[in-house]
Formats: sequence, C-alpha cells, structure tokens
Amino acid sequence: MKNKATIAILGGLVMLAGCGRPKSAPAPQATAHGAALVEVSGGKQIAQAGMQLDQPVVVQVNDASNNAVTGAAVAFRGPAGVSFNPASGLTDSSGQLSTIVTLGGVAGRYAIRATTTDAGGKSIELKLEEMALGYQQTLGRELNRQYCSRCHDPESTRERVSNYDNLTTKPHAFSEGETLNKMSDADLMAIISHGGPALNKSPEMPPFGYTFSKSDIQALISYIRAVADPPYHSAGVVYAKN
Repeated sequence: MKNKATIAILGGLVMLAGCGRPKSAPAPQATAHGAALVEVSGGKQIAQAGMQLDQPVVVQVNDASNNAVTGAAVAFRGPAGVSFNPASGLTDSSGQLSTIVTLGGVAGRYAIRATTTDAGGKSIELKLEEMALGYQQTLGRELNRQYCSRCHDPESTRERVSNYDNLTTKPHAFSEGETLNKMSDADLMAIISHGGPALNKSPEMPPFGYTFSKSDIQALISYIRAVADPPYHSAGVVYAKN
C-alpha cells in the first residue's frame, strides 16, 4: 500500500509540473503577402566573432508597386552559430521587421538570409553579409579607430572629426579592395611603418613605425585584409569554387 501511495503522489507531482510548464506561443500568421524583400539597414556590419552586431538588421516587404506591406511574415536564418532575436515575425505598419544578430564564434564573412512568401506561396529571399573579426583583426580595428580613420574615413562622427577633406591626396578607405588588394603585405608594412614616401606615395601619409609595434602593424594589415571589398585572396592560394 505504501508503494502504491508513493507512486500516486509522484504521479500527481509530475502532472502538476507538466501543468505549470508555460506553453510556447504559436507563430503569428501572416495577414498579407508582398512581392519584394529589400534591405533597409544593417548589412555589411563588422563585429568581433561571437558578438552582437552594433545595429539591428532591418528589412522591408513591398508589394508590386513598391508600397510597404503590413503583416507579412519574415524569417531570418544563417550559418551555424549565428542567432537572431527575433528569428521571425510580422512586418509593422511601415512594412519593416528588425532583428538583433549575434555572429558565430569563428572569424569570417557570414551570409545571413531573410525570407518571406508572395501570395502564391513562392519564397522570396534577401541575402546580406556580415563580418566577424578574430582577435588580431579586432586589435587592428581598434588601431584603425584610434589612429587611421580620421584620415581614411571621410565621414565625421561625434567622437571624431574627419581630416579627409583637408588632404590633397585622398586616402583610400581600408575596405577599398580594388586598390589595397593589389598591395602586398610587405608594401603595407612599409607604408604604415615609414609613411607614403616609402612607396613613392603622398608624404601626407605619416610614418607610424615609432607609434606601432610590429605586431600592431600586422594586426592592422590583418584587419585591412578582412574588410576588403571585394574580398582579399592571398597570392599563390587556390580557392575552391562552390
């Protein structure tokens, strides 16, 4: 009798525990469908691997006349390790849905996708690219912010007034792969260490060899290679095609 009573009590506790468990809310159902999915903001951001992007990714669903669609369902997905908050939802009165993206723990370029469906059930996909930096690249990014971006970035911010417009020879942005990808690591090391004249470039580019250590310069070069657009490919390395 004691065993039966014990079993009955345990069974009751299990039932109570099950009743107390919150049920997940069903996914909201779309009340409308669009014909196009476009990026509003948030693509091509850069963050340390495993960290959250500074700005949310915002997408918009439009109809065939480019009018915003309210109540369209949008879902976000990406490679392993990438998370979205929220991962899906309905567009608001402006036809938009935003999500906070946390990148995976491995450095590299992450292709993330937003999808919706048209009235016929056909999938509409939007692809965006984000960049995750490793430790060395993150150090290079900080050096860029502290020393380089004042001249290499034409846009001023609250924290930094750009010197770009005051220079006779306009510096290249570090993302300008069309130009910087053609320079070897040795060339970049020379011009960062000894200034523009080291490569017969503008003397307005000052030397940083007494400011940066060799490892600092290597970190800065690693950052430049990481953010290059189009992407940088090392000479002599064969890359497999998809």
